[in-house]
Amino acid sequence: MAAVASKAALLAPPGASSTTPRPSLPSSVSFRSPARPARPLASAPARRRPLLAPRAVVSVSAPSGAADVASAAGTKPTVLVSEKLGEAGLEVLRGFANVECAYNLSPEELRGKIALCDALIVRSGTKVTREVFEAAKGRLKVVGRAGVGIDNVDLQAATEFGCLVVNAPTANTVAAAEHGIALIAAMARNVAQADASMKAGKWQRNKFVGVSLVGKTLAVMGFGKVGSEVARRAKGLGMHVIAHDPYAPADRARAIGVELVSFDEAISTSDFISLHMPLTPTTNKVFNDETFAKMKKGARIVNVARGGVIDEDALVRALENGTVAQAALDVFTEEPPAKESLLVQHPNVIVTPHLGASTVEAQEGVAIEIAEAVVGALQGELAATAVNAPMVPAEVLSELAPYVVLAEKLGRLAVQLVAGGSGIKGVKIVYASARDPDDLDTRILRATITKGIIEPISSVFVNIVNADYTAKQRGLRISEERYFHDGSADAPLDSIQVHLTNVESKFASATSDSGEIRVEGKVKDGIPHLTLVGSFSVDVSLEGNLILCKQIDQPGMIGRVGNILGESNVNVNFMSVGRTGPRKQAIMAIGVDEEPEKETLKKIGEVSAIEEFVFLKL
Repeated sequence: MAAVASKAALLAPPGASSTTPRPSLPSSVSFRSPARPARPLASAPARRRPLLAPRAVVSVSAPSGAADVASAAGTKPTVLVSEKLGEAGLEVLRGFANVECAYNLSPEELRGKIALCDALIVRSGTKVTREVFEAAKGRLKVVGRAGVGIDNVDLQAATEFGCLVVNAPTANTVAAAEHGIALIAAMARNVAQADASMKAGKWQRNKFVGVSLVGKTLAVMGFGKVGSEVARRAKGLGMHVIAHDPYAPADRARAIGVELVSFDEAISTSDFISLHMPLTPTTNKVFNDETFAKMKKGARIVNVARGGVIDEDALVRALENGTVAQAALDVFTEEPPAKESLLVQHPNVIVTPHLGASTVEAQEGVAIEIAEAVVGALQGELAATAVNAPMVPAEVLSELAPYVVLAEKLGRLAVQLVAGGSGIKGVKIVYASARDPDDLDTRILRATITKGIIEPISSVFVNIVNADYTAKQRGLRISEERYFHDGSADAPLDSIQVHLTNVESKFASATSDSGEIRVEGKVKDGIPHLTLVGSFSVDVSLEGNLILCKQIDQPGMIGRVGNILGESNVNVNFMSVGRTGPRKQAIMAIGVDEEPEKETLKKIGEVSAIEEFVFLKL
C-alpha cells in the first residue's frame, strides 16, 4: 500500500525509511535520452572469481569448537526446550539428540545452561537476547521458535554469532482460521454478551438480537494461508467474500470464489472485516480514524492477526460513534492488555487471550514442525523456514554489499508502483555485467530483490535460504536474464533491472513499451542510484524517500516543485530529469529526506504541467 498522489487522490504513505543528511539544494540535475536496451551476452571473457560460487554456499552444520568435539566422540547434540512442547515434537527430537526440558528459566539460568547446548527451542515467553548468544560461546547453532512470530529472538545477534533461527509458520493455519470464524459467528449473535447476562441471572432475549451471516459481505484483509482458509469457511456459511492483498495470486482467489479488490473498496463495501495481515511498518495502525471513517456504518471487525495493525484508541472512538458496530479481538497491541482497557471492557467487543493457535491439533503440529526444522538444521540442511540470513564470506559480502542494497531498494520501489488490487504475477530481473556468467552467481541479489518485494507487507523474513521458497508460496514467478555489457569487469555489475509483469501501475510512466513496470538502478561511488523508470532515464540517489513526477517539459518546473517542498521544510537531497525531447514529456525524480505532508503533495499535484506523480518510501 505505497502512497500515490495524483490530481484525483492522495493516500497516506506507509513503510519505513532511512535518511542521510545532504545539502538542501539539488545536488544533481541530468538530462538523458531513453536508455538503449542491453545487448545479449557475447563471447565470455576470461573467468574471474565468482561472486558467490557454489563452494561458498553457507551450511548450518556444526561450527568448529565444542560441537565438533562432541561429533568426533560420537555423542548426540543437545537440545534445550525452555517452554512446553507437544510430546510428538519431543519424540522427533529424542530420535536424534539429547533433549533437556527446563521450563520457566530465569534469564540467568538460561545463560548458565546455554553453553552446553547445540539448539534451543522456545515459544514466545523466552527472551533469546544478545547476552544468551554471548553466553553460548559459539556452541549454539540453532534457535527454533515454536510458532510464527520471532520478536523474542535477537535476529541480528543470532546472525552475528552464526546461529540459524527457524520457526513453524504453517501448522497453526487451520486453528487460527477456525478461531476467526468462531469470533465472527459469536460476534454476529452476541454469544459472549448473552452468556454473561445469563450467568448474571438475567433473561434478555430482546437485548441480544443478532445479525445473519448469509448474504453479508466479508472482507478478508490479507489473503495468505490463514486468510484463504477463513474465506473458504465463510463461503460455506453463505457469505460473499472479497479480499485485499497486493501479493495474492488472482488464480488462487478465483479458485476459492473470492474477488481481489483495493484496500479502500474492501473496507467501504463490507459488512464484516477479518484481519489477517502481518504487523509491518506498512500495516502498523493501518486501521485508524481515517480508515474507520471510510467503512460502511455498522461494520463489524475481527482481528486474529496482530494487535498493532489497529489503533485501539481509534477503534474505541469508532465503536462509540457507531461507525463500527462490534469488534472481536484475539490480539492486542500490548499483551496482556491493561485490566482497565476501554477496548477490552467495551460492551460491543468480544475478547479472547490470543487463542488463535490454541487447539490440541495445532499445538502438536507446531511441535512436530519445529522439531523437524531444528533436527534438519543440526544435520546441516538449509531450512525453508529460516528467518535470518546465513553467514557469507566477508570478501564476497564486501564486493556485493552496495549491489545488495540496490537490489532490495529496487524491489521496494517496484512493488510500490503496483496499483492496488491487481496483484503481482511475475518478476523478471535483468543483470548487465562485463563478467563471465559463470563468475556471476546472482542468488543473493535475487533473494534481496524478493525481500524488497515481499517483506513490506509480510511477516516473513526473506534471505538467500528461503527467498525462492517464499516467492513460490506467494505465487511469484521470478525469472532472471543476463546481458554482457562492454566495460570494465572490476565491478561485478553495471546495472540491475526489475520488471513486474502483468500488473497495473499506479504511475503509468513507469510502464515500459512492453507493458511492464520497469525500474533500473546502478551503484555509483558505493551509493545505489535509480537510473531508469519505464522508458525514461533519470539519475537519483536511492536514499530516504522519492517523488516521481510526469510533466510537460518547460522552464521553471524544477524551481516550482523545489519551492513547494522548501516551503514545507522538506529537504531535497537529489534531483534528476529525464525527457523524450525539449518541451515534450519528462520524468522528474526528486529524492527527499523527509516525508512530505499530504497538503504538500496535493500542491505538487495541482501544478498544471504535472500529469501524474507518486510518492515512494524506500
